[in-house]
Amino acid sequence: MAPATTVLMNAFPISPRMSAHPLRVTPRACGLMPSLRFLWTIRFVLFRGSFVCTKKYAEAIQELKQQSQDKDQLDNYDLFATALQFRLLRQHHYSVSCNVFNKFKNDDSKFEETLTSDAKGLLSLYEAANVRIHGEDVLEDAVAFTTRHLNRMVQELEPVLQCQVKRALEQPVHRGVARLEARHYISFYERNESKNEILLKLAKLDFNYLQNIYKKELHDLSRWWNELDLISKLPYARDRLVESYFWGTTFHFQPQHSYARIAVTKSVLMLTIMDDTYDNYATLEEADLFTEILEKWDINEIDRLPDYMKIIYKFILDLYEDYEVEAAKQGKLFALPYAKEATYAVVLGGQMPTYEEYLVNTVVTSCIYVFVTVGIPGLKSASKESIDWLMSEPNKALIASTRVCRHADDIAAMK
Repeated sequence: MAPATTVLMNAFPISPRMSAHPLRVTPRACGLMPSLRFLWTIRFVLFRGSFVCTKKYAEAIQELKQQSQDKDQLDNYDLFATALQFRLLRQHHYSVSCNVFNKFKNDDSKFEETLTSDAKGLLSLYEAANVRIHGEDVLEDAVAFTTRHLNRMVQELEPVLQCQVKRALEQPVHRGVARLEARHYISFYERNESKNEILLKLAKLDFNYLQNIYKKELHDLSRWWNELDLISKLPYARDRLVESYFWGTTFHFQPQHSYARIAVTKSVLMLTIMDDTYDNYATLEEADLFTEILEKWDINEIDRLPDYMKIIYKFILDLYEDYEVEAAKQGKLFALPYAKEATYAVVLGGQMPTYEEYLVNTVVTSCIYVFVTVGIPGLKSASKESIDWLMSEPNKALIASTRVCRHADDIAAMK
């Protein structure tokens, strides 16, 4: 099992006494107030749509946004609070100016040296700087400043903060997988002397509850995959069920999105087999023939294929037949043409591209379009209008995502 998946499947111990008595989280019990520390901690708790992750949290974020307009209050915030408020609002899609950090710079436009001993403040600024956008020079400077000083002091920090800093330097929270970051943060928070015991129990119960859903899904997928027995029929293909399921959890981690997780998992398995076939096994003539027949999307064309490609072709058609049934059941048949088109687009190729052509191709070869379309039937909020917008050209948000995904994958492959 991949290391990241192992962390995801590693449960928190919950005592019988804890589970026997339902937790009642109230504002008084949590000391709930629009505090930055509380908001940051509560961000890692789902708990099945309870007040913690919905109404009260949303209200607190909105109040935080209103507070950000109060210049007098902002002037009183230290580095830790300023950076945390900035990051929380950015991560909730609010427009916040990076100018809030100018007060921590000297006349030479460099960060004050007095900040270099504030480990918590530096860590908060480091995480905030990782939600920067192009042209924010103050945050570019912040990355270099915080990275240098956090690396300098990390070995001298107390154990809990040291672990947090090491984790952040390895991978900022913003770039992490939601449930993995929750797992790490709960472990850090558990060792914090000022922790809220009720909130900690709630977070553990929530994590274990969702983890049990993941285990059941992975169990069902394993049975389905073993019954297909494709790997014995296609021994050149990579067998990556658990890794593929991890992709599904990164796209849709919430408990209600079981179908979307499973759909993404099956799509990753499908694309892995297609990738291994085109890159490592099929002849050029066989690859061209498969591309031609896949475009027709007709089972009656299967006899034109070599025997091993018949297995792949039927696997793809069966997946999308199941997809069509589920889409019809959920009233989302409008997504089917997009899903088929996204899969076919992946197999289109040509000669070795120039870098400029490579950038254009990343929109397709990253497979993001496949992943976002296959999960549509399991997303209640998805409408025809939303998917029409999503697949419209050029969709700058989606194109940016595909390029990040493609580059990250290619860099990892190179390493």
